[in-house]
Amino acid sequence: MGDPRNVAHAKKVSQEKHHKAQHADAKKPPKAQAKQAAAEQSPAVKTAEPAKPEQTPDAAKLEKSLAVLANLKELEFHSRANIEKLAELSLTIEDELKQKSLVGSIGDVYSAQEAFHSKIAALIEAYQAECDRLKPPA
Repeated sequence: MGDPRNVAHAKKVSQEKHHKAQHADAKKPPKAQAKQAAAEQSPAVKTAEPAKPEQTPDAAKLEKSLAVLANLKELEFHSRANIEKLAELSLTIEDELKQKSLVGSIGDVYSAQEAFHSKIAALIEAYQAECDRLKPPA
């Protein structure tokens, strides 16, 4: 015969499965009740549908616009971090490493990042105004 621990474990597992099956059956309504409940809810849903499409596109558009705004703000945050990192690297290259030939190149990258940061900040302001316009009056 097998190890008593294995036998006890198998018995426990089968009891748990049986117990879960009983609870699952108790929680589920009979199919007839489910169909009746669905039939009762259908007319309410159909009468409410014409009112929702007027509000739903604006709410969905606002939600998506706010997600885009959050992504733009994240880009702006990383842009600012890139500018700070480039400034540190520029000082390291110029002052500590004395690599004068590369100072101009990192300066060009710094300028490009600064221009990007300015443009993304302006875009965020414009997009924030658009999101505010989409918000329903309180």
